[in-house]
This record gives sequence, C-alpha cells and structure tokens, in this order.
Amino acid sequence: MAQNSPLILVDGSSYLYRAFFAMSRADLRNELGEPTGAVYGVLNMLKKLLEEYQPSHLAVVFDAKGKTFRDDLYAEYKSHRPPMPDELQMQIKPLHQAVRALGLPLLMESGVEADDVIGTLAKQAAAEGMSVLISTGDKDMAQLVDDKITLINTMTDTVLDPEGVVEKFGVRPDQIIDYLALVGDSADNIPGVPGCGPKTAQKWLAAYDSVENLLANADKIKGKIGERLRDNLELLSLAQVLTTIKLDLELPQAPQDLALREPDREDLMGLYERLQFKTWLAELQRGAVEGESETAVSVPAAEKSYQIIYTQAELDHWLARLQKAELFAFDTETTSLDYMLAEVVGVSFAVQSGEAAYLPFAHRYLGAPEQLDRDEVLAQLKPLLENPELKKVGQNLKYDRSVLLNHGIELHGIEHDTMLQSYVLDSVASRHDMDSLAKKYLGVETTSFESVAGKGKKQLTFDQIDLEVAGPYAAEDADITLSLHQTLWPQLQELPEQKKLYEEIERPLLSVLSRIERTGVMIDADLLRQQSLELEKRLEELKLQAYKEADQEFNLNSPKQIQAIFFEQLKLPVIRKTPKGQPSTAEDVLEQLALDYPLPKLILEHRSLNKLKSTYLDRLPEQVSEVDGRIHTSYHQAVTATGRLSSSDPNLQNIPVRTQEGRRIRHAFVAATGSSILAADYSQVELRIMAHLSGDEGLLTAFAHGEDIHKATAAEVFGVARESVSNDQRRAAKAINFGLIYGMSAFGLAKQLGIPRGQAQEYVDLYFARYPGVKAYMEQIREFARENGYVETVFGRRLYLPEINARNGQRRQYAERTAINAPMQGTAADIIKRAMIAVDDWLQNSALKSKMIMQVHDELVFEVLNDELEVVQKKVIELMEAAAELAVPLVVDVGVGLNWEEAH
Repeated sequence: MAQNSPLILVDGSSYLYRAFFAMSRADLRNELGEPTGAVYGVLNMLKKLLEEYQPSHLAVVFDAKGKTFRDDLYAEYKSHRPPMPDELQMQIKPLHQAVRALGLPLLMESGVEADDVIGTLAKQAAAEGMSVLISTGDKDMAQLVDDKITLINTMTDTVLDPEGVVEKFGVRPDQIIDYLALVGDSADNIPGVPGCGPKTAQKWLAAYDSVENLLANADKIKGKIGERLRDNLELLSLAQVLTTIKLDLELPQAPQDLALREPDREDLMGLYERLQFKTWLAELQRGAVEGESETAVSVPAAEKSYQIIYTQAELDHWLARLQKAELFAFDTETTSLDYMLAEVVGVSFAVQSGEAAYLPFAHRYLGAPEQLDRDEVLAQLKPLLENPELKKVGQNLKYDRSVLLNHGIELHGIEHDTMLQSYVLDSVASRHDMDSLAKKYLGVETTSFESVAGKGKKQLTFDQIDLEVAGPYAAEDADITLSLHQTLWPQLQELPEQKKLYEEIERPLLSVLSRIERTGVMIDADLLRQQSLELEKRLEELKLQAYKEADQEFNLNSPKQIQAIFFEQLKLPVIRKTPKGQPSTAEDVLEQLALDYPLPKLILEHRSLNKLKSTYLDRLPEQVSEVDGRIHTSYHQAVTATGRLSSSDPNLQNIPVRTQEGRRIRHAFVAATGSSILAADYSQVELRIMAHLSGDEGLLTAFAHGEDIHKATAAEVFGVARESVSNDQRRAAKAINFGLIYGMSAFGLAKQLGIPRGQAQEYVDLYFARYPGVKAYMEQIREFARENGYVETVFGRRLYLPEINARNGQRRQYAERTAINAPMQGTAADIIKRAMIAVDDWLQNSALKSKMIMQVHDELVFEVLNDELEVVQKKVIELMEAAAELAVPLVVDVGVGLNWEEAH
C-alpha cells in the first residue's frame, strides 16, 4: 500500500439508506419501471471518493441479512424501524453487482453489523501503521477516531479527526461510547438516561471522565436527573454494550487483502445499460475508464502507425532512424516482474507521436511466426542502448535497465523518465503509472496488460501472447511514453527549481537504485532458520509455562478459552467488556493485565514471537534469490508524497528493531567473506532541518554546540539545568520535538505520554515560549501554503495542498499540519538521495570494490572490503555530511560489523 494512500472503508449500508432517502423515490427509474436512484447515488459517492483519494486499498461494507448479537442482547434494538421499502430492497442486488464490477472489495459478515467489520479492519490497519479513512454518516463511528483513523461524511463534506470529534460532540473519541449510552440513540432505539441530553452528558464526562467514574459518584448528582441516573444503571450498562463497536472479529480478509482490482467493463456496461445510466455507459462505450473525465477518449486507430519488426531489413531501417533521432522512447517486454529473473522477449521504440514499432525475438507460443534471433538482435541493440550520446526516454526505466543487465547490456543515455517527471510535477494528485498518466495528461485510455494477457492463474507471460495482440500493445507503450514526455517536459521547464530537482536528484538516482537493487543483500538463511528453530523451542516453553499457570492445556490463540481461564478460573480483574458483555481479552487488555499477572504476560510474549517467526524468520529465506543467494528489494521513487523512498519484497523499512528478538533479524544481513557491513545514519536530520528552516536561536545554538537536543529542549521547557534533566523529562521533550514535526496536537501528545491534555498543552506552550522561532516558522509556512497552495523543500520539491483553504475546518487543519511536516520530511528525503548519488558516483569512479547495498529511512548501508574500510568510512561520512549546506551541521553516525546489527 502506498504510504500516502489511506485504506478507505465505506459504510455501504449507510450510503444505501442515505442515497435512497436523499432522492425522490420516483426520480430515477429504468424503462422497465425499476427504481435505480439509490444505486446511482451510492455509485456517485463511491466515484467521488475514488477520484479524490485515488486509494490502492478500499472496501465497501454492507450489513448482512438476519439478526445480530445486539438483537439477542436487546429485543427492542432497532425494533421501531419500519421494514425496508420494496423500492430500496430491489436495488440491493444490482448495487452489489455494480460495486464488484467496479473492482471494489465488498464485505458482509453475518451476526454482526457493518460497523463491527469496519471497526475491526480499521484498528488492524492502524496497528500496522496505515492511515484509515472511514466514509460514513454514522455518529457511532466517532468512537474509532484516533491519530490514524479519520471519518468523512461525503454528503456533508465534513471530516472528523480527534479534535473534530471534540468540537462536534464535546467529548473525546474514547468517551463516545459513554456519551451515546448516556444520551441514548433514537435511530437504533437504544435507551439512554431519561432527561440526559448532550449538554448533561458532556458536563458529566468532563467532570468524571467516564461512566464508570460517574456511577461511582452517582450519589453526588443532585435533583431529578440524579434520581434518573441511579434508577437506570442496568439500562445504562446495556446501552454501553449496544453502542460499542466490536474490534476483534475474525475476518477472512486483512487490510492488505483489500486491494482494488481492474473494473470489469463488460459487466459494468451491461449493468449501466439495464439501469439506464446513460452518461456512464457512453463513457465506457467510447473507451473512457470509470470515474474519469468525459474528455478521456482513445486516440483513433487510424491515426496510429504501429509496426511489428520481423525482418533484418525492417530492423536496419529502425536502427538508422534511432541513430539519427534527437530522442527516442524505449520500452522492454519481459517474462516476469522480478527483474532478477526476467528475460527480455521484445523491445519497442518510438521517434514521433503516433508512430512506433515492436521488435519481438522470444515469443514461444504454438504457431508463433518466425522472429529474428534474440542473441543477434541484442548484439545489434547493445551499442545503441549503451551509447550515452543517444538519448532515451522511458516510463520507469529503472526496471528496463535492470532486466537488460541480465543480457549483458548496460543502459546509458537515460535522458528522461516520464514516471519521475510526473512525480516531480505533482507527487500528491495522481498515480504515476503509464496508464494513469495517459488518462490524465493525454485523455487516452491505454490497452491494459490484463486485456492482452488475461487475469489470475490463467494470465499468460508476455512470450506466450499472440504477436497480433502483443505487437500493438508493446508499440503503444513506447508511443504513449513519448507523447507523455512531450506533454510533461515543457511543464517542468517552466519550473526551474523542480526541473533542477528532476535533473540533479530524481533522474540520476534511477541508476543508483538499480545498482543497489541488483547488488542485493547477502542473507544468512541458515541463521534465520536456526533463529526460527530457537524461537520454536521458546514458543513451546512459553506454551508449557502458560499451561502450568493455567493448570490445564488450552489454545493460546483462543479468546474464548483465555476468557474462561482468566476470569472464571483465575478470577483476574475485568478491565473491559466485549459488546456481548463478556470480559475482553484484546491485546491492550492483556498488556494491562501483564503488568501484574504472569499468564497474560506469557500469552503476549508467545503471540509476539510467533508473529516474528512467521513474518520474518520463515519468510525472508523464501525471498533469497536463486540467482545469487541474496535478497533483492525493489525501491520505489514515485510513491510517497514527501519524496521518501519506499521498498517492497521485502519491505526493508519494516525490519523490526525495537525488541531484542527483532534486532536479531539484522544479524542475518551479513557481509561476504573478507568484507564488513558499514551503516551510516544521519543523526536527528529532521530536527536539524527544523532548526535551519526556522532559524530559531535556541535550536541553532544547541546543534552548533553538539548538544543532546532532547535534553536541551527538556532544560528549556521545564526550566531546569541540563545536567538535572530527568529521564522522564527528556522523554517528554523528545515526544514534543518529534511530535511537532509530525503535526501532533496536544491531544496526541497527551495520549503518547499518558498525561492529561491540559498538561500536554502546557508543554507545547512552554516549548514555543522557549523556541519562538519555531512557532514563527510554523505560522509563516501555513501562510505561504494558504497563499500558494503548496510548500517546498530546501531543494524545491513541491507538495501541493489542495485542502489548505478548505471551508471544512478538519480538512484545512490537516493540510496545515502537512504544510509544517512536509518541508522537513521532504528535505530529509532530498538530502539522503543527494548523498546516495554522491557516494555512488565516487564508488563508480574509484577502483574500490565496496558497494552500497541498502537505504533504510535516514541510513545508508554498505558492504565494504575489509582493506577498504578506512577509506570508505571516511569518504562516506564526508560525502553524506556535505549533501546539504544547512545552518546547522549534518552529523553522520557510522558503525561497522560482520552483520547489520553489529554495525549499529
């Protein structure tokens, strides 16, 4: 999942009812008289979501038929609601069909409500570091809101983050359950305390923080309302259970499984024709993709001239044209997305828009026409592709460069990459794959790979595709790439700072990343397997210890069995109850119980180690390449909004380092014989960038003198001598330092430090009083963003903020926080990219054999020959610290070891 793309969870049932009742029921009908208004309304809202957020992962969740556990708990639950109108009932099936045809995952779970499915997925995703957007009009969902989870109401165009919940309801998100229980919910027929309205509930929760504390002090509530409170304790407890969204469902899908699929155009056309959604049908019929502008039409076939090269004479003709061209577009077609295993089966070229050729040489299906010999063709192409004077443009040329190296060809003359051009122009507003760019900038729907190769298990590799189909598809890739360059490059030329960023950072980094990827990291798979076996023994020991503590054998992953042992047998205190009224065994409950009791601690450790084993120790050996025994990640340049690199297969950014067992994994990232691992890490680079951007004298002085910045901040904020700063004060100062960079509010700081919100606000106020330059900078950058619609890094990378002047307060505040954060994150990304280019250039032009093998966060990792260690370490520090000239010095910490962990 892209880092800047949230997981979107749509409350489909809420959408359905609101779309139905928002429109006149007779407004939309097809020629058969069937109602279609609700279907149209829901699809319209979904299209708006897709267009605005362009998510990679989304699910539409509906209530399943039948009763839920809440009906069993309370027979009157929703009993006052009339039956679903027939006109609405008739629209459910076609709506579900349309959602699935759009390629959107659709979820329904019997026995629970859509809220429970959404709540479980949202908390799972948030726990994995994802941001989550829940699209709903249901106020109950406000209980889910936190720093990672936000609500959006598409009909009122409002967004609720934690501060928005407080603003709307007068209580915090974690108080919403108690708030709803007190006031009741007429929509669901949930009783509250008679006479207790929103203001009374807000007042009580402000005074007592929770219903539990309120009930402990119920005798202090005077008057009639106090009597009603005391008379309705049983109903209040029931209301709490009914309003609590379940967060621990066992679902068949995990958040990562909710990836969007390609729309099924045939099914959509059939549905739109039946439902008579004429505008959408027309878009599909003339080749537009769902949700895109009506101007997105295909280039007429008559205007294209695509050739398949079968003979040497035809190839000679094209080679001559390419030699004379000032710039030509180039693309490869291969057998695999794995660049280490992929073979090139053909290449395509374009020298002017609308004209392109595909040169096949390894299509192997039955009946394939005779093609030129691959080895002979590649020998003829080699001088052309390796000539730095012959300028090439491509789309994601890093991949093409890597696969050509499998055939002994080093691609030179990389003049332009349309993916990177688009990314530098606007990292936020769109995807940067060729198909998306063609639709956005050219108004063209390109031929999808699935349309020529098929889908799923039946999908063909490119060498198996009929050349009558493969040829035009491949030629189109080169043609579209050239047209995109001709559209994007003039836009970049009008932006000198962005053009410089593209030419000096992003484009040269392409080859650097390719070299790092292909070098790979040596993995001691035997060590990982040994660690896995050791962990397996430890897991068995923990299980036996747990059996002993419980005085019986049980399933450590069974909430039901754990619940019985904890609360019936061992009589442990009940921290929280589930929606069914049973004692909760959720992870946060176990963590609290583990502070005082051995069995919960054993279970938590067992779960943690089991996840570590399955996710890393058992998985990493499977990712070792059969080619060279190394792991080869893929780095992604055009994913994050701020310019940070991301990686996948494996995701190196997520190697766990917070626990001893997690850090042991890095022991398996080893150096070859005669070499060592050298890790070079920027120290507090984003705080240094803040000092540079803000010009605050306090921060500048602390960094100039090489002080511990968190201790210095603690001394300033708490008014104590630096030598007297306690560990708790330093921890609080660190949270403030980094929290401000990431736009953390006093609410978030209070949650992180476990202190009252008022105290957290005092910390923030003290910080700004001691570092006034930081506050002034934040105000200035917000104002700049409001006036210009974007912010920039020190090196000119732009992050556009379309919501910076939004009328909606929550959206505007989120954009303002991003305006503060993005210049620092983006500048840090630019700095390490500049460092990578400088170090790679030095290594490439030296006689050294040492190599750069990883980039993780603010760290570069090298495999260095032992007799080159001294010179490499010295030069790496020099080049990394010289990657930017800031008002404070850049500092690089370096470590050396036989493995990655030893190098820290």
